[in-house]
Amino acid sequence: WARELAGAGHEVRLIAPQYVKPFVKRQKNDAADAEAIVIAARQPEMRFVEPRTQAQQARSVLFRSRERLVHQRTELVNALRAVLYEFGLVVPQGIAH
Repeated sequence: WARELAGAGHEVRLIAPQYVKPFVKRQKNDAADAEAIVIAARQPEMRFVEPRTQAQQARSVLFRSRERLVHQRTELVNALRAVLYEFGLVVPQGIAH
């Protein structure tokens, strides 16, 4: 959204969530988040982050997808090992076995 708004001529300043979190005073909801963002943005020492480029965003999606696939593969291998163990077949840990 930052790239779209900047393309429309708006000045976009992004604040990383970890910098806004200390300003949230009560329960997490949209109104409390918006108030915390306004308070945080008015701080003179607030650091803003640059919007990610399309290439950076694409690499991030690729990395998360790969991490998810590796996690699912590990989960499936462990489940298969557990089923085989129930039938008396002991398979060593590790994807190579």
